[in-house]
Amino acid sequence: MNRRLRSSCKESLRATTMNSLISFFFFVLLLLGCSCAVAQSPAPAPLSASSPLDQILDALDARGRNLNDFFADVSLSQSDTLGSGVSTLSGKVFYQSKPDADARMRVAFDTRKVGAKIDKDSRLEYLLDKGWLVEQDYKHKVQVDRQVLKPGQKINLLKLGEGPFPLPIGQSRADVLKMFDVKKIELAKDDPADTVHVQLNPKPGTQFERKFKSIDVWVDLKTNFPCRIETLDRNQTEVRTTDLSNIQVNHGLEARQFALDKTPDTWTHRTEEMSE
Repeated sequence: MNRRLRSSCKESLRATTMNSLISFFFFVLLLLGCSCAVAQSPAPAPLSASSPLDQILDALDARGRNLNDFFADVSLSQSDTLGSGVSTLSGKVFYQSKPDADARMRVAFDTRKVGAKIDKDSRLEYLLDKGWLVEQDYKHKVQVDRQVLKPGQKINLLKLGEGPFPLPIGQSRADVLKMFDVKKIELAKDDPADTVHVQLNPKPGTQFERKFKSIDVWVDLKTNFPCRIETLDRNQTEVRTTDLSNIQVNHGLEARQFALDKTPDTWTHRTEEMSE
């Protein structure tokens, strides 16, 4: 493989990873949203394997409304339906809602697996806060600060139809059913244990139909928290799976858990502001 092709492949992989991460950030922020601005809701009845769909949707609604912060182990996988392989990033995620209908999130990856090959020297740090997404790539010694919201811009990431990615958490059952055909799916052998599985299929004419064929969510019975989120794109060629484990909810997070290390001046640093 010549140098130009290797460089092109490297850039393509980084671009794919970046797109996956941006999707993940907004996906989870929509999932959890600005719960600090919503009044506390009564605790729903505990979920069980036999819970009906309406009860599951109500529990997801309450989970998003009563959530202030969480941290968990996370893996982010991407594959295609042609069977060309799976790329997986693994690490930890921290989320915290803030005043004024805002939130911040940090994801710290320390391992990348491509096929059977594991690369433990692939530290990646991402921080989404105050309208900026900061990426630190320790292997390639690059830091990029990307503006993802304009100054003063506010988006209710929790509201279906407003945020860029849909999930039924902190959403009323009625709102979810307006946008999706939802059904409960029987658990398969390799599904996460002690969960219930729901599938959302965007209704014709909705903005989500233009992006997704289906969205599958596995909900942990103990926490009412999604532990796996899987999306199939509209063309049915790309599958993205986010797994969350060892989830700790409303334990209280500190500012230090959202502080990135200062990178050396010898690194490549770029700032990408949004165009007017």
